[in-house]
Amino acid sequence: MAWDLAVELIHATVQLEQPLGDGTRTVGTGFLISEIAPDGTPRTVLVTAGHVFSKMPGQDARIGYRIENADGTWSYSPQPLKIRDGDGKKLWTQHPSRDVAVMSITAPDAFAKAAIPLDWLAQDDTFQANQVGAGDEMMALGFPRGLAANQAGFPILRSGRVASFPIAPARSFPTFLLDFTVFPGNSGGPVFMSQAARRRVGATENGQDVQFIAGLLTQQVELNNERLEIGIVTHAKYIRETIALMDDPLAPVTVAHFEPVTGARAASAEEAVSP
Repeated sequence: MAWDLAVELIHATVQLEQPLGDGTRTVGTGFLISEIAPDGTPRTVLVTAGHVFSKMPGQDARIGYRIENADGTWSYSPQPLKIRDGDGKKLWTQHPSRDVAVMSITAPDAFAKAAIPLDWLAQDDTFQANQVGAGDEMMALGFPRGLAANQAGFPILRSGRVASFPIAPARSFPTFLLDFTVFPGNSGGPVFMSQAARRRVGATENGQDVQFIAGLLTQQVELNNERLEIGIVTHAKYIRETIALMDDPLAPVTVAHFEPVTGARAASAEEAVSP
């Protein structure tokens, strides 16, 4: 393929934050999707975990845009993002059963161009068609504890192995486990499979180009208040459904009840962090 999903997603991933007034801030991760509105006009959609927005009590958050300077360097340029109206009504669309939130935004031209096409989100049959399963490596982007990769505000890229079985279909298994350490600030970040990822032993499609957004990180696993260094990923299917709900509140959605965590607690990967 001519494109590198890791690099494309790095440019499309942003930090979301809101100061809490006590010296801390709520931090999360989001990423931008480009799609076509019902009237035929292009639009940019911000995707994140629902609890990232719900834990921000104020009307305005900040979205961490980056600007490329004429000399090839980058500058961090966060801008206000209104997430509630004057009456406190939320401006984002929430999936009714999954921890996914989306909202249409007006982004700077460079970010609107960097937004990921909707088609790059996994479909219902993507996992089965590519025989993705336990042991496969996926990558994740985010801002653990509000930390960026550099002063320009780029996200940190990490990886982990799929740690649960089975992981599809999404209607039966709406979330799956990823073996990597989750920190506050990771919530809402994209989880994806790249052609550069090393596949598990025995995968019949080794060597083939496999690139898609598998979902977004929404939670971490805890047992007796101990973090088990396992992330919970919500399938991309529910991102697609939530985007559809933006335009049609009656659009069909999948109601799934099975969760991969038993005997442990699924805790949000989002909380107040020091500045």
